[in-house]
Amino acid sequence: MATLLDGRAVAAKLRVEIAQDVAAFTERHGRAPSLTGILVGEDPPSKVYIRRIAQSCADVKIRFTRLDLPAFTTERELRQLLLRLNADEDLSGIIVQMPLPEHISPNTVATTLAVEKDVDGVCPANAGCLLLGLPALVPATPFGGFELLKRYGVVIRGADAVIVGRSPIVGKPMAALLLNDNASVSICHSRTRDLRTFTRRADILVAAVGRPKIITADMVKPGAAVVDFGINLTAEGIVGDVDFGPVAEIASCITPVPGGTGPMTNVILMRNTLTAAQRLAGELIHVEEDI
Repeated sequence: MATLLDGRAVAAKLRVEIAQDVAAFTERHGRAPSLTGILVGEDPPSKVYIRRIAQSCADVKIRFTRLDLPAFTTERELRQLLLRLNADEDLSGIIVQMPLPEHISPNTVATTLAVEKDVDGVCPANAGCLLLGLPALVPATPFGGFELLKRYGVVIRGADAVIVGRSPIVGKPMAALLLNDNASVSICHSRTRDLRTFTRRADILVAAVGRPKIITADMVKPGAAVVDFGINLTAEGIVGDVDFGPVAEIASCITPVPGGTGPMTNVILMRNTLTAAQRLAGELIHVEEDI
């Protein structure tokens, strides 16, 4: 049976580490790192997630401000708000909850947010720095999955890694993280011919497509490390993109769903907020200085 990559346990350890670093930062500068979360509209999952962000901030003593905007907020109004927050010298990080109302393009957020406060890694500059292997604020979900591999000692250097899913918020940044750590990376997607040919050779297999149990045991190389970012609500409950039971019989390690990559997301967001605060305070290399 595969070793479980326990996201809850690793997140708990990270939370303690981050809280200690936040306390040290606060003592040095006389103020804690700060994060503002913006919710536009009434999307129920987004409301749940932003409450979890608030609790995560409270856990590590990061100051959090929640801004709720009506669904009829215009794209121009949101952009003006972001520009004001960009200029707020007391603010370390900004996150805008997705999805946005249909009349607001996510690209507006990505191109307006100050790169140094983009703690969810959506700005083109952060994506470019990640691809180039430069200091960047990385999307929290893939960074959390990558952190699990590192914490459990999975060998990435020289590994054959296959990513199933090419989204800009999970698949592509996860591919860049693995490539920057010297894995050989293939990215597969809905147009890939004979997906099994790719997945069967993977030492590290990452599933991030949002289709329940699309990765079956016959598609997995014995001894592979399997990272499942899928969260799919089905008649049998929440399941991942990986057919967990059969795959766990042949993999060397695997993330469970729930309890794997999910618990890591918010804690990595806290670490990104601390990193942003440190860069703004001149303690770390600033992202823009490397572009």
